[in-house]
Amino acid sequence: MLYNQISIDGYAACGKSTLARELAKRLKYLYIDSGAMYRAMSYYIIQNNIDLNDDRLADLLNSVNIRFQHDKEDPSSALILLNEEDVTLQIRLNEINEIVSQVAAIPMIRRKLVKLQQAYGKTNNVVMDGRDIGTVVFPKAVVKLFVTANQEIRIQRRMEENKSKELPYDYDFIKTNLAERDKIDSTRKDGPLKQAEDAILFDNSHLSRKEQLAMVLALCNCRIIH
Repeated sequence: MLYNQISIDGYAACGKSTLARELAKRLKYLYIDSGAMYRAMSYYIIQNNIDLNDDRLADLLNSVNIRFQHDKEDPSSALILLNEEDVTLQIRLNEINEIVSQVAAIPMIRRKLVKLQQAYGKTNNVVMDGRDIGTVVFPKAVVKLFVTANQEIRIQRRMEENKSKELPYDYDFIKTNLAERDKIDSTRKDGPLKQAEDAILFDNSHLSRKEQLAMVLALCNCRIIH
């Protein structure tokens, strides 16, 4: 049986996770937030006071198990489990934002998580968002999007998101954090953030969530294998 993979890559705070989740819900596909996996790894590193330059990092990774627990009725909804502990809320803290791009740039961590991500696509129709989904994880995805948005709009979106979750939403901190993450994500050697040659550039700066979903659904309905 052939399964469809839809990749949605792009910069932080562009709204790609919201789009991916809503798209998966409409298509009844499994939604995989690859960024949540790197966040879970970051949370593990912080909780265990692990130095990113520790020579024992490879051995420490063997004790980490990350998986999604999907809602049977709604495969677009999931909890993320770290060694069977629900860390869905903890991984959204600002302290995670500060190191997640550094963690994601470590080759051995990327290799471990990419294998887990690819495994989901072998047995499910999936919508996955991240940084290297269309270039590394699913290079043969039937639909590939590269999402972008105006920097100021991205800052405001992240501020609103944090405020809704009762997290710190300082403008200057978020602006600096997004700039740092963009630089690290785009310049790392392993799986850098970049637009795949066959991906569609999708600027959603001035599109509502409803408009975005309608446009992407139309594209998917033309390309996915039924």
